[in-house]
Amino acid sequence: MVDIEFIRKKHFVEGWSIRKIARNLGISRQSVRKALASSEIPKYRLTVPRPCPVMDPYKDLIIAWLEADKKAPPKQRHTAKRIYDRLVEEYGFTGGESTVRHFVRKLKEPNKEVYIPLTADWGEQAQVDWGEAVVRIGGEERKVFLFCLRMRASRVPFVMAFPTEKLEAFLAGHKAAFEWLGGVPAHLVFDNPKTAVTKILAGPWRKEHEIFSSLKAHYLFDADFCNPGQAHEKGSAENLVGYMRRNALVPVRNYADFNALNAHLLSWSEKERRRLWDEWLEERTGLRPLPARPYHCSITKLAVVSKTSLITFDRNRYSVPSKWAGRTVQVVATWDRVKVVVGDEVVVEHQRRHNRGETVVELEHYLPVLAQKPRASMNALAVRRLGGVWEKTRVMFSAQKDGYREFTRILMLNRDYPPEEVTTALEAALEMGKPSEAVVRQLILNARQEPVAPVAVPTALSSLTLKVPDLSVYDLLSARGDSR
Repeated sequence: MVDIEFIRKKHFVEGWSIRKIARNLGISRQSVRKALASSEIPKYRLTVPRPCPVMDPYKDLIIAWLEADKKAPPKQRHTAKRIYDRLVEEYGFTGGESTVRHFVRKLKEPNKEVYIPLTADWGEQAQVDWGEAVVRIGGEERKVFLFCLRMRASRVPFVMAFPTEKLEAFLAGHKAAFEWLGGVPAHLVFDNPKTAVTKILAGPWRKEHEIFSSLKAHYLFDADFCNPGQAHEKGSAENLVGYMRRNALVPVRNYADFNALNAHLLSWSEKERRRLWDEWLEERTGLRPLPARPYHCSITKLAVVSKTSLITFDRNRYSVPSKWAGRTVQVVATWDRVKVVVGDEVVVEHQRRHNRGETVVELEHYLPVLAQKPRASMNALAVRRLGGVWEKTRVMFSAQKDGYREFTRILMLNRDYPPEEVTTALEAALEMGKPSEAVVRQLILNARQEPVAPVAVPTALSSLTLKVPDLSVYDLLSARGDSR
């Protein structure tokens, strides 16, 4: 660098010619011209790559593998280590793994994807994604699905947990998020979930699920979808999933039910909103107002009530009052409830089950049939599910001839009195050793009677002393009567 500085000063400052500089320094005039053309330190540049006898025979093969990877799933493509292993196993490669890594790195560097910084106006955009986490619900460890929405400009998040990613949960997540935000973003960005997209068309066009289109029409937001396999296009929501898991669900805690879990997640979302309060104040001014009525986040299907008074929905069975057996009914399902509707009447409502092959029954639905078929009470599923004191009573009566008749009469008390009162009275009857229909009914009536308030005794009467009468005089009178 000193020589370059000397040459440039002699030529440009003192006016030395190229020939004079070359003669005095003993270098070629070509070197002098290079120094005058640039003040940078000269570097050696390869015009032809150096030969690599070990790698050269395999370079075309490696390039072909990487080219074929472009059509393979992103998570099932060759890594440098896998290429090295294949070369050793299939071609007897004798070089080192670092040599392969160096060559693969040079091939991939020119193809690195470049991203563009994005932004949005206040209230303009929110990004939506599903995530997964492991929690304990009622002491049982299970996987839950997290509906995650994040505002693009303010980065305010909203998270809600569901037992599934089904359409009903997808709808309920949006409704809860909009109500918590107090407004609706103009645009929502999604992957291509089946709950929103039924067919991917060319470019940005999608065929949307009709119920998702109904949700859009109700809340008046526009939907934008990422290119297939390009989830990073909504990186704000993608990052939210991991950020929330690490900060809201570590360590793994136990929650009584989904309501308790979602109360915790809502508290965490509110804490994040407070942390970003200045940005949120700007964001909320750009949100569209909520509609006058909330969206009903449910799906409706028709079902036929079977001869066993059951309807089947989502691979589970739910009981219906026996009078509707054989009828076609409507099943209205939200993410957590299943309603059976006939006309405008809600016939029954069950807590929804999300496993497969479960049967949910209620005793009251089968009481009219049990009254006509009392022997069935000993094996009826609705009776066996009662457990506890009812199972003890059933076993006791099953050992008696015609015991099922008395047991059925006790069961029928559930038609006249609240089930909890009947169960309490049955427990008391068992303790007395007299579990009959009459005894249980009387115990129910006794429990319903109000206790008699004690009567206050006047002070004058409490201090009064009565003389005990002599009853022997009656014996004397009796003796006189006999003498006559």
